[in-house]
Amino acid sequence: MTCIRTILRLALYLGAALPSPALALDHTQLAVIINTQDPLSVQIGEYYAAKRSILFQNLIRVGFPPGNASLTREEFEAIKAQVDARTLPQVQAYALTWAAPYRVECMSITTAFAFGYDMAYCADGCKLSQPSRYFNSPSTRPFTQLKMRPTMSIAATSFENAKELIDRGVESDGSFPPGTAYLLSTSDNARNVRSPSYPLVEQMIRGRIYGRTMKQDAVKYATDVLFYFTGLANVTGLETLRFVPGAIADHLTSSGGMLTDSGQMSALRWLEAGATGSYGTVVEPCAFAQKFPSPVVTIGRYLQGETLIEAYWKSVLMPGQGIFIGEPLAAPFRRPRAH
Repeated sequence: MTCIRTILRLALYLGAALPSPALALDHTQLAVIINTQDPLSVQIGEYYAAKRSILFQNLIRVGFPPGNASLTREEFEAIKAQVDARTLPQVQAYALTWAAPYRVECMSITTAFAFGYDMAYCADGCKLSQPSRYFNSPSTRPFTQLKMRPTMSIAATSFENAKELIDRGVESDGSFPPGTAYLLSTSDNARNVRSPSYPLVEQMIRGRIYGRTMKQDAVKYATDVLFYFTGLANVTGLETLRFVPGAIADHLTSSGGMLTDSGQMSALRWLEAGATGSYGTVVEPCAFAQKFPSPVVTIGRYLQGETLIEAYWKSVLMPGQGIFIGEPLAAPFRRPRAH
């Protein structure tokens, strides 16, 4: 098992060369899924559609009792069948508009929407799971080319938080912000499994943005946070930070993706602190780096102009147990298209 983990980790980190610039997904290729029985979902969906000029035919309304952390497979597949029937062929990705449910039995809800419910993306105990065919892919049209639709939840527990998140994403577009990638090597050895990739990150981004590998458990009072990757159950000092619009931040731990009822720090705390995207696992993944975002791939693809949903999704080799949250179309490093 150790040998397999080492080989896959090397493939994950060292097989990710800085990609060539490519066209990113745009607002015509994203469908927004709204739960009509959830007033907050309706508010978020309608505001997002207005801010991002989502096509009316790409607003997909379904109805199910809100607030439960998990859906059964049968409940999910009934909802998914409605969504599939209303999704136009040009749609390449989905945005959900709720924080709960975040799980479908043993899968995250974002992966269930992306690939359909499939037990291969689950793991019984400390085992690897099905790899994503979208991992570090050059694809610019994932449904057309790979028959999957990456999915991200515009997750929030209040409309104010959702509005601020959406506004940050829109503000970030094409801003080419200066900022720092904070790469924390923490005292938590079990959750520090991404730290071997940090030297490669610093090498890759040299001359583009600043990178800081830090042997400590928290960053405080930084005003230029563009990326923040760490491994801890709970992260302190978030209230002292200022995140650049479009920033991505996550902490490798077991249940950060249990957005509304985690015994550890919920990934929502990153968004509430000012990040634009985050990630967490919804069931115990064990400390496999392959089940969490690779900083190399995330940062590399984001800097090349991909949207947040593309760069983040492509960075997780085994996303079955992890939920992606944030503003999907944020693209700080995308150049305007020529007309």
